[in-house]
Amino acid sequence: MKPINDFKSYLLVEKNYADNTIKSYERDILDFEAFLKNEGLAEGLLDATRERLGRHYLSHLDSRKYSKKSIARKISSLRTFYHYLMDQHLISINIFSTLETPKIPKKLPKILEDDEIDMLFKSIDRLKPLGFRNHLLLDLLFSCGLRASELTEMTIRDIQLEREQILIHGKGSKDRYVPLHDRLIEDIRHYLTYIRPILLSKGSSVHSEKVFINYKGSGLTPRGLQLILKQIIKNSGETFKIHPHMLRHAFATTLLNHGADLRVVQELLGHEHLKSTQIYTHVSSETLKDKYKTTHPRMVKK
Repeated sequence: MKPINDFKSYLLVEKNYADNTIKSYERDILDFEAFLKNEGLAEGLLDATRERLGRHYLSHLDSRKYSKKSIARKISSLRTFYHYLMDQHLISINIFSTLETPKIPKKLPKILEDDEIDMLFKSIDRLKPLGFRNHLLLDLLFSCGLRASELTEMTIRDIQLEREQILIHGKGSKDRYVPLHDRLIEDIRHYLTYIRPILLSKGSSVHSEKVFINYKGSGLTPRGLQLILKQIIKNSGETFKIHPHMLRHAFATTLLNHGADLRVVQELLGHEHLKSTQIYTHVSSETLKDKYKTTHPRMVKK
């Protein structure tokens, strides 16, 4: 359908959205179109001009046991799509503009304690090629606050050791520079010189631009990264679950707990809006309260 294709082009060119995000929008729109036709409520997307259709769809999603988060995302996608259609003068009303979606309770992310992080690093054998690579992966996640996709998509050209930084290609094609500490610079240089060639030799091509290589000699994927973290946890003897975003959380809260400005953390994380970063101030406040209660002499129980 032309309006959908035009909308996808708008998201790509004007909004710089990632391919996966655009596919998610398209899926949400097509699901609504199927609902309209299956229920006989409208012939197509452009014919959905009655506000009660939005309420019907909300009830339909709820009856299908979609989570509040999924429902909110779907309605948000449709609200954006119909707003675009109005701007293009294809419709005269956005039936989702005033539709209230379920309130999603904000959950504070689980915070990894310093001793837990330290245990993970100590559990890795850096003398083995895969062990050295895994140690470097863990350090980049914790020391730079990278997303899984940002780490696995990193190329040789993105690394600027002389400038002590890495160019990160974030969500929505938004680039940012992330600084490196001295230990990371040494480890990256060692990995690129000695470890990466060993890993590449296991594959069919030695010309990959990807920085991180899996045990088969090809580029590491986010799924592969998750499996590596799972194995690190298993080897460390810890029982908690871990995913790349937890290390991103740990990066942000560690900076805030040590006095970093919120705007600085926003830039380092690559957040477009400050409100996305502000959740870490709540986590930081809770951490400070706990430290206060356990260390202040007037709070210590005798």
